[in-house]
Amino acid sequence: MTLQDYARSERAIVTVDWVILTAALVGLSLAVTGVVAEGLGKAADELSRILSNIEIKTEF
Repeated sequence: MTLQDYARSERAIVTVDWVILTAALVGLSLAVTGVVAEGLGKAADELSRILSNIEIKTEF
């Protein structure tokens, strides 16, 4: 099978579709990761601020 025959075949079209779908999925995953990481960073900072103001008594 030559390269031109492969490019015209249905297998080549399916391969291109999978490459495009995989690239889109990776891009979407990176975008979601960025948004979630930013939100978690803000939540962690707020939690750290709240916990640093709490005084725990250890004496009875």
